[in-house]
Amino acid sequence: MAGRRVSFVCWALCLGLLWYGSLAQLDFEQRRPSVRGGHRRFRDQSECRLRELQAQEPAHRVESEAGVSEYWDADDQQFDCAGVAAVRHTVQPRGLVLPEFSNSPRLVYIVQGSGITAAVVPGCPETFHSVEQPQRERREERPGQQQASRSSDQHQKIRRFRQGDILALPAGVTHWCYNDGDTPVVAVTVFDTSSYSNQLDRNPRKFFLAGSQRREGWQQERQTEREEKAGGNIFSGFDDGLLAEAFGVSREVVRKLKTADDKRGTIVRVERGLEVVGPRRGREEEEKEERRREGEEERRREDNGLEETLCNARLRENIGDPVKADFYSREGGHIATLNSQKLPVLRLLQLSAEKGRLRRNAILAPHWNINAHSVIYCTRGAARIQIVGAGQRALYDGEIRRGQILIVPQGHAVVKQAKDEEFEWVSFKTNDNAMVSPLAGQTSVFRAIPEDVLANAYRFSREEARRLKFNRDHETLLLRPLSQERRASA
Repeated sequence: MAGRRVSFVCWALCLGLLWYGSLAQLDFEQRRPSVRGGHRRFRDQSECRLRELQAQEPAHRVESEAGVSEYWDADDQQFDCAGVAAVRHTVQPRGLVLPEFSNSPRLVYIVQGSGITAAVVPGCPETFHSVEQPQRERREERPGQQQASRSSDQHQKIRRFRQGDILALPAGVTHWCYNDGDTPVVAVTVFDTSSYSNQLDRNPRKFFLAGSQRREGWQQERQTEREEKAGGNIFSGFDDGLLAEAFGVSREVVRKLKTADDKRGTIVRVERGLEVVGPRRGREEEEKEERRREGEEERRREDNGLEETLCNARLRENIGDPVKADFYSREGGHIATLNSQKLPVLRLLQLSAEKGRLRRNAILAPHWNINAHSVIYCTRGAARIQIVGAGQRALYDGEIRRGQILIVPQGHAVVKQAKDEEFEWVSFKTNDNAMVSPLAGQTSVFRAIPEDVLANAYRFSREEARRLKFNRDHETLLLRPLSQERRASA
């Protein structure tokens, strides 16, 4: 009998340990970051108890020699809930945005203009190089000067960008860009500060390799007096002698590296134009070459190192061209989506985007974002937007106009209607394969629910339930405006 009791106790203890281990494993699986879907840090639920939403203008403006940076308030409750931050840069012709990196992955949308840019990834080879002397130096050569004195340059790949492009920038990767066009470049950037790539706190940060961070917009309210006096870039705090030895240069070069007395800001003017090594090809040829390289990378899907992945990855895709629309309605408008299936590097960033246009008075069907927050930036026109949660009162019922940002939290239903002119927007989403669930149209929730379920749920007649399901039967997300007669009959 005693032996049976001992066996029973052992069996119960083992069962208890197994049950506890299963719970622990389940808890671990729920909490750990994953490559897909579990990329955002857990936050206190009170941070997303939103009472109202607002269409936001930038809160801080920082002027530089050749441009302006406008920062939205990252401490605002809706930005804090979504775990994002945003900035808009305006770069004048021949303006250079100085090299910098961030603690968060980001997407950049080019509202207007064109230029060149680069993302500098450690460990990747310098695939652009020149063995010839620049023309300017060649003109300054003295007669009889030997060929061996000619300078050369080499650097990582440079990419062109234009209006409608999305640029994908991983966390910690150095980035710079230059406006080589005749019109200002306007670019809106959204940072995912809640990404697991960000191992600091959720405050957005940019670390400049040149220029000064003294008055960068997000730090204005957070900087201490000591930080305000320090200013400068990431080299400013190092000892001059140590840097001189590390780089093998003079102390005078180190002092210039720190740029302590440089008042130009973080966007500087290149008086004679920027000279870099790069092929002189048309836009179409460049895009064709990038797609060819992407095809080779897909066929070579095995990950054999950094050079075969991020070094050769496409970091740019244009979503401004209506030809690339995923949803199109002649009377409603069009929407182009960009996710990691189209731009694989977005798997690393865990971000996606969409670009849309609504024609006059057209409606974007009521829907909610299944697995992402959505950051809407208006690029043209105006629209009425309503956002609702679980309560009876709308969290937002108003307009969004050009240059404003409005955030739609995950699971909150939203509807958009263009005003008396066309409405255009770009949305940044916090999932690399963001999905929406429409409430009206051919692919809607109601279309998939039986009539009798709807009739009993809402006390409808069968005819009313049928109309709810099929009145927009031949439309999807983009709903054309109804005529007065049809609106009255409906």
